[in-house]
Amino acid sequence: MRTERLRLGAALLAVLAGCRTLPPAPPAGASWELRRPQLQSLEHFALRGRVAVAAGGEGFNASLRWTQEGERSQVTLEGPLGVGGAQLTASGDDLTVITSRGERIESTAAHAELTARLGFDPPLSSLRYWVLGVPNPAQPASESLDPAQQRLAALTQEGWHVEYQSYTSASGEILPTRMTLQRDAVRVRLLVDDWQR
Repeated sequence: MRTERLRLGAALLAVLAGCRTLPPAPPAGASWELRRPQLQSLEHFALRGRVAVAAGGEGFNASLRWTQEGERSQVTLEGPLGVGGAQLTASGDDLTVITSRGERIESTAAHAELTARLGFDPPLSSLRYWVLGVPNPAQPASESLDPAQQRLAALTQEGWHVEYQSYTSASGEILPTRMTLQRDAVRVRLLVDDWQR
């Protein structure tokens, strides 16, 4: 009986040793060098908020819902946008836009549709990192750090300048709640009302 328990215990330990666990969150007050990779590795999160866009003399406001599942970003914009809103699904360079009329547009045509509606083609592959308050690890970036808080005050990447005005504590992490993105004549202001992980 005892030998059987030992075998069962050894088998259980072997199974547990093979399980992949998430890295532990860095301790409160951790350095930016510890926090940056932790945030960049987040693959599942959701946010709800509002966005204001000014591009080429035009502008609009919309509500925003963003769900991130691995490489797949799903973004829903509801508001004017010409005809009421759009749903975007992006994974790498693949993009699908579903209009408020239910029209499904993919690939190059989806990028063209998004540019026509927004006034610019948003850098979706980097935005998933920027909303978390970190640079896209796959692209070079210039960071301006708030040394007292050990978080980004600003970042420049892919020709965009991102300023972080405020943060909040959400699910054990400090995440942005207000940011402004600017490139040439395009300015995007994002206000996050709710974070979920």
